[in-house]
Amino acid sequence: MLHDELIGMFERDQAALKGLPQADTPEQRTARLKEIVQEHGWPTFDLVGKDGENAAWLIAQHSDLDLAFQQEALELLRAAVADGQVSPGNLAYLEDRVAVAKGDPQTYGTQTRCGADGPVPATPIRDEAGVDERRAASGLQPLADYLSEMAAICAESDEQPLD
Repeated sequence: MLHDELIGMFERDQAALKGLPQADTPEQRTARLKEIVQEHGWPTFDLVGKDGENAAWLIAQHSDLDLAFQQEALELLRAAVADGQVSPGNLAYLEDRVAVAKGDPQTYGTQTRCGADGPVPATPIRDEAGVDERRAASGLQPLADYLSEMAAICAESDEQPLD
Protein backbone atom coordinates (compact mmCIF):
# COMPACT_ATOMS: atom_id res chain seq x y z
CA MET A 1 0.00 0.00 0.00
CA LEU A 2 1.39 3.38 -1.03
CA HIS A 3 0.47 5.05 2.27
CA ASP A 4 2.44 2.48 4.27
CA GLU A 5 5.44 2.75 1.97
CA LEU A 6 5.53 6.53 2.40
CA ILE A 7 5.22 6.24 6.18
CA GLY A 8 8.11 3.76 6.18
CA MET A 9 10.22 6.17 4.13
CA PHE A 10 9.34 8.96 6.59
CA GLU A 11 10.34 6.82 9.57
CA ARG A 12 13.67 5.89 7.98
CA ASP A 13 14.32 9.56 7.13
CA GLN A 14 13.73 10.59 10.73
CA ALA A 15 15.84 7.74 12.12
CA ALA A 16 18.68 8.65 9.74
CA LEU A 17 18.59 12.24 11.01
CA LYS A 18 19.20 10.83 14.49
CA GLY A 19 22.28 9.01 13.16
CA LEU A 20 20.73 5.55 13.04
CA PRO A 21 21.85 3.45 10.06
CA GLN A 22 19.12 2.71 7.53
CA ALA A 23 18.61 0.18 4.74
CA ASP A 24 18.27 3.00 2.23
CA THR A 25 19.89 6.38 1.69
CA PRO A 26 18.25 9.78 1.33
CA GLU A 27 19.06 9.61 -2.39
CA GLN A 28 17.28 6.26 -2.67
CA ARG A 29 14.23 7.66 -0.88
CA THR A 30 14.25 10.62 -3.26
CA ALA A 31 14.49 8.30 -6.25
CA ARG A 32 11.57 6.23 -4.99
CA LEU A 33 9.43 9.31 -4.34
CA LYS A 34 10.18 10.46 -7.90
CA GLU A 35 8.91 7.09 -9.17
CA ILE A 36 5.76 7.42 -7.06
CA VAL A 37 5.15 10.94 -8.35
CA GLN A 38 5.70 9.84 -11.93
CA GLU A 39 3.21 6.97 -11.51
CA HIS A 40 0.55 8.61 -9.30
CA GLY A 41 1.17 12.36 -9.31
CA TRP A 42 1.76 14.09 -5.99
CA PRO A 43 0.60 11.90 -3.06
CA THR A 44 -2.49 13.88 -2.00
CA PHE A 45 -4.80 13.56 1.00
CA ASP A 46 -7.29 11.60 -1.12
CA LEU A 47 -4.58 9.21 -2.34
CA VAL A 48 -2.57 8.53 0.84
CA GLY A 49 -4.18 10.45 3.71
CA LYS A 50 -2.81 13.45 5.56
CA ASP A 51 0.03 11.52 7.20
CA GLY A 52 1.00 9.94 3.88
CA GLU A 53 1.05 13.33 2.17
CA ASN A 54 3.11 14.72 5.02
CA ALA A 55 5.57 11.84 4.66
CA ALA A 56 5.92 12.47 0.92
CA TRP A 57 6.48 16.18 1.56
CA LEU A 58 9.19 15.47 4.14
CA ILE A 59 11.08 13.22 1.72
CA ALA A 60 10.92 16.00 -0.89
CA GLN A 61 11.92 18.58 1.76
CA HIS A 62 15.02 16.51 2.56
CA SER A 63 15.90 15.88 -1.11
CA ASP A 64 18.51 18.65 -0.99
CA LEU A 65 20.83 16.88 -3.43
CA ASP A 66 18.12 17.04 -6.12
CA LEU A 67 17.02 20.66 -6.40
CA ALA A 68 15.32 19.98 -9.74
CA PHE A 69 13.06 17.42 -8.05
CA GLN A 70 12.37 19.78 -5.15
CA GLN A 71 11.29 22.41 -7.68
CA GLU A 72 9.07 19.87 -9.46
CA ALA A 73 7.53 18.88 -6.13
CA LEU A 74 6.99 22.55 -5.35
CA GLU A 75 4.95 23.03 -8.52
CA LEU A 76 2.90 19.93 -7.74
CA LEU A 77 2.31 21.10 -4.17
CA ARG A 78 1.15 24.52 -5.37
CA ALA A 79 -1.49 22.90 -7.58
CA ALA A 80 -2.53 20.46 -4.85
CA VAL A 81 -2.88 23.25 -2.25
CA ALA A 82 -5.20 25.05 -4.66
CA ASP A 83 -7.30 21.86 -4.71
CA GLY A 84 -7.19 21.50 -0.90
CA GLN A 85 -5.24 18.25 -1.22
CA VAL A 86 -2.00 19.06 0.64
CA SER A 87 -0.99 21.10 3.66
CA PRO A 88 -0.38 24.79 2.89
CA GLY A 89 2.24 24.71 5.67
CA ASN A 90 4.16 21.99 3.85
CA LEU A 91 4.10 24.14 0.72
CA ALA A 92 5.47 27.09 2.74
CA TYR A 93 8.37 25.03 4.07
CA LEU A 94 9.29 23.70 0.63
CA GLU A 95 8.96 27.19 -0.90
CA ASP A 96 11.54 28.43 1.59
CA ARG A 97 13.76 25.35 1.26
CA VAL A 98 14.04 25.83 -2.50
CA ALA A 99 14.59 29.58 -2.12
CA VAL A 100 17.44 29.00 0.35
CA ALA A 101 19.03 26.41 -1.93
CA LYS A 102 19.01 29.01 -4.71
CA GLY A 103 20.33 31.74 -2.39
CA ASP A 104 17.06 33.68 -2.66
CA PRO A 105 15.11 35.36 0.16
CA GLN A 106 12.60 33.24 2.03
CA THR A 107 8.89 33.98 2.05
CA TYR A 108 7.92 32.40 5.39
CA GLY A 109 11.15 32.30 7.43
CA THR A 110 10.99 28.54 7.95
CA GLN A 111 14.65 27.83 7.22
CA THR A 112 16.96 28.70 10.10
CA ARG A 113 20.46 27.98 11.27
CA CYS A 114 21.86 28.18 14.77
CA GLY A 115 23.94 31.32 15.21
CA ALA A 116 25.95 32.47 18.20
CA ASP A 117 22.85 34.08 19.73
CA GLY A 118 20.27 31.52 18.62
CA PRO A 119 18.42 30.84 15.38
CA VAL A 120 18.94 33.06 12.38
CA PRO A 121 17.24 32.87 8.98
CA ALA A 122 19.26 30.85 6.47
CA THR A 123 18.61 33.64 3.96
CA PRO A 124 16.86 36.98 4.50
CA ILE A 125 13.07 37.02 4.75
CA ARG A 126 11.31 38.85 1.93
CA ASP A 127 8.97 41.57 3.22
CA GLU A 128 9.61 40.69 6.84
CA ALA A 129 6.84 43.06 7.99
CA GLY A 130 4.27 40.80 6.27
CA VAL A 131 5.77 37.45 7.24
CA ASP A 132 3.31 36.67 10.05
CA GLU A 133 0.36 37.33 7.76
CA ARG A 134 1.79 34.92 5.17
CA ARG A 135 2.59 32.36 7.87
CA ALA A 136 -0.96 32.57 9.27
CA ALA A 137 -2.44 32.11 5.79
CA SER A 138 -0.40 28.88 5.51
CA GLY A 139 -1.43 27.63 8.95
CA LEU A 140 1.96 28.38 10.51
CA GLN A 141 2.53 29.94 13.92
CA PRO A 142 3.94 33.49 14.21
CA LEU A 143 7.63 33.82 13.38
CA ALA A 144 8.56 34.85 16.94
CA ASP A 145 6.99 31.68 18.36
CA TYR A 146 8.75 29.54 15.75
CA LEU A 147 12.09 31.19 16.51
CA SER A 148 11.55 30.54 20.23
CA GLU A 149 11.13 26.83 19.48
CA MET A 150 14.23 26.88 17.28
CA ALA A 151 16.17 28.64 20.07
CA ALA A 152 15.46 25.69 22.36
CA ILE A 153 16.70 23.29 19.67
CA CYS A 154 19.82 25.38 19.11
CA ALA A 155 20.51 25.41 22.86
CA GLU A 156 20.34 21.59 22.99
CA SER A 157 22.43 20.91 19.92
CA ASP A 158 25.61 21.89 18.13
CA GLU A 159 23.85 21.12 14.86
CA GLN A 160 22.61 23.61 12.30
CA PRO A 161 18.86 22.95 11.94
CA LEU A 162 17.20 23.58 8.63
CA ASP A 163 13.57 22.57 8.76
